[in-house]
Amino acid sequence: MKITLNNRNENFDNKTLTVSQLLEIKNFTFKMIVVKINDKLVKKEFYETTFINNNDNVNVIHLISGG
Repeated sequence: MKITLNNRNENFDNKTLTVSQLLEIKNFTFKMIVVKINDKLVKKEFYETTFINNNDNVNVIHLISGG
């Protein structure tokens, strides 16, 4: 499977991949993140059931607060 992840081309051996699996494989462990697939926001409660498809554009954004 080929996807674009944060503006970089990535290849995965998986034929199917959920958002949760992607986060685990790529070691995204930060608690406050936003995931968008093809510019559509994926709510955290749907990470386990939302599938990423071949050629999807995925953005994983870390939210950082400060003053």
